[in-house]
Amino acid sequence: MRFQHRFRVRAPQARVAEFHTRSASMAAITPPPMIVRVHRAPSRMGSGDEMDFTLWAGPVPLHWVARTENVSPDGFTDRQVRGPFGQWVHRHSFVQVDERTTDVLDEVTVELRAHPLWGPVGLGMWLTLPLLFAFRAWKTKRILERSGLAR
Repeated sequence: MRFQHRFRVRAPQARVAEFHTRSASMAAITPPPMIVRVHRAPSRMGSGDEMDFTLWAGPVPLHWVARTENVSPDGFTDRQVRGPFGQWVHRHSFVQVDERTTDVLDEVTVELRAHPLWGPVGLGMWLTLPLLFAFRAWKTKRILERSGLAR
């Protein structure tokens, strides 16, 4: 299954890329009532780095390990090493529109697990991706455009 989401932020490509490679940014752009607790990750994610975290989806703790791959100024990929899906691959692309504007393209490919618990949990997460990414876009724009980081 594939999902795509695109939004524009008034911030230079380098700022957008730097923001997204910070491990703390994940919690900052995760919508309530979800809670992210990072157990282990470098402050800036590079190729080959792993983030070990728990994503609380209501009362359900989802332990997840994601590996960052192919990091460049144009984006990066995070791939689930361990987690609720059979496969999760998320490509973050940052396309410079002009010196002060960047398009962010998220492309997610998933396979559900054939499991009596994790299959339905994964399907529920999949169905909420449009809301998740709409919130992430809003929050990213709010942080980068209103905090002065857009310059």
